[in-house]
Amino acid sequence: MYTQDSLPVGGRRRFLRDGLLAGAGALGFPAIVSSRSPNSRLSIAIIGAGGRGASNLEKVASENIVAICDVNRTNLSKAADRFPKARTYGDFRKLYERVDDIDAVVVSTTEHTHALATLLALRMGKHVYCEKPLTHDVREARIIIEAAKRAGVATQMGTQTHAGDNYRRVVELIQSGSIGPVSEVHVWVSRAWGWQSEEEAKAYGDIVFVHDRPKQLMAVPEDLDWDLWIGPAPYRPYHDVYLPGPKWYRWWDFGNGTMSDLGSHLVDLPFWALKLDAPLTVEASGPLPHPEIAPASMRARYSYGARGGLPPVTLTWYQGNLKPEVWKEGGIPQWPNGVLFFGKKGMLLADGNKHALLPEKEFAGFARPPQTIPPSMGHHEEWLHACNTGAATTCHFGYSGPLTEANHLGNVAYRAGRKIEWDAENLRIPNAPEAEEFLGREYRKGWSLR
Repeated sequence: MYTQDSLPVGGRRRFLRDGLLAGAGALGFPAIVSSRSPNSRLSIAIIGAGGRGASNLEKVASENIVAICDVNRTNLSKAADRFPKARTYGDFRKLYERVDDIDAVVVSTTEHTHALATLLALRMGKHVYCEKPLTHDVREARIIIEAAKRAGVATQMGTQTHAGDNYRRVVELIQSGSIGPVSEVHVWVSRAWGWQSEEEAKAYGDIVFVHDRPKQLMAVPEDLDWDLWIGPAPYRPYHDVYLPGPKWYRWWDFGNGTMSDLGSHLVDLPFWALKLDAPLTVEASGPLPHPEIAPASMRARYSYGARGGLPPVTLTWYQGNLKPEVWKEGGIPQWPNGVLFFGKKGMLLADGNKHALLPEKEFAGFARPPQTIPPSMGHHEEWLHACNTGAATTCHFGYSGPLTEANHLGNVAYRAGRKIEWDAENLRIPNAPEAEEFLGREYRKGWSLR
C-alpha cells in the first residue's frame, strides 16, 4: 500500500522536463560507472519466463542466468531445463532474498506486478529491464521514476520499436523543422480488444466481452499458482477469460487495455520527436466506462504547453474502430496503425516500420536532414552495454516513466468521464479530485511498494 503523502513532490515537473529534453544521445539517468570489463558476462535474474518473458530471456541468454522466477511451473521448467544452474522460484519476493550474485534483473510479468518486481531491484541497486507498460498506474510510475533516479543504474523499458532506424529518421525530420512547427499529432491503432458490442466483436474477430465478471467456478490449471499470479490485485477465482494468453490485459485489475499497452509503442514516437513531458489537460470519449473491462474503442486528447522553444501541441489517441477525420476522408494513406504529425509546411505519416512526407508532390526532391541520431546496437543490447559500462539507454525509466504516466492518464480521463487538468508536480487533478481514485490503488494484503 502507498499513499500520496509518501511521494516526494519537490522538483517533479523540472525532473520530468529535464529528463525528456536531454535529446537522443545521453537521455536521462546515467548508469553507475562500472569497473566491469565491457566483455564480461552479467549475472541476470529473470522474472517471468513465458510469453514476452521467453523472448526477453532469449535476448539475454548469452549472459549468466543465475535465477529464474515464474508463477507457471511449465514456463519455469522449460527455462530451467535450458539454464540448469539457475535457481528457480515461483514468488519473486523470495528471489530477492538472495541477490549477492545478481547484477541485473529482467521483469516480464503481467503489468499489474511490474512495479513491485522492478522496485525491489532498484532499491537493491540492480540494473533493470522491464516490459511495457512500465507500471499498472500513474502513482506506481512516479515511484519507479524516482527510485530509478536514486539508484543510478541502467534501466530500459521494453519498447523495441524505439531502437529501429525508422523512428530515428522521423525524429530527425520533425526536430529539423522539415514540416515546420507541429501543432497537432494523431495516433491510432486498430486493435479492438476489450469491452464492446457483439457487432464490434464479430467485425474484429475478437472475444465478445458483453458480460460482467464471470461467476462460475473453474479449476485452476495444475501448473499455475493463481494466488501468486493475482499478486497485489483484488482476489477473484480463476477463469479462462483471464488466462491463458494475454486476455488479462483487458481487465482494469490487471491491465489497462490498448491505451497503455500499444501507446507505449505508438505514442513513444511523438513523445520523443516533440520532447513532450506531462500533459496539461486530458479528455477522453468512448462507450460508457465499464467497471471491470477496458474499452475496445476510445479516444483521448492531450494538450501540451510550450517546451523549450517548441509551440503548444495537441495529441489525439484513437483505438479500435475510431480514426482521425483525415484518415476517414481518404486524405492520407489508410494505414491500420499510424502517427500523423501536422506541421506548418506539411504532414508526416509514420508507423513502426515506415514513414512518408505529405502531400508527396510538395516534397518532391526534398533534401533530407543529416542523420544525427546514431543507429542503436539493439534494444536489449543497449541495456546490456549500459549495465557493463555506465552508458545511457534510450528508453530508460526517466523517459519511459513519464511516457507511461501520460498513457495511463488517457484511461484516467476516460474512466472519470470528464476532462482532467493535470498537476504533474503533485500528482493531483485540481478540477476533478474524484478522478484521483484512478491514479493508483491499495494492494491486497501481503503486497506493498513501501
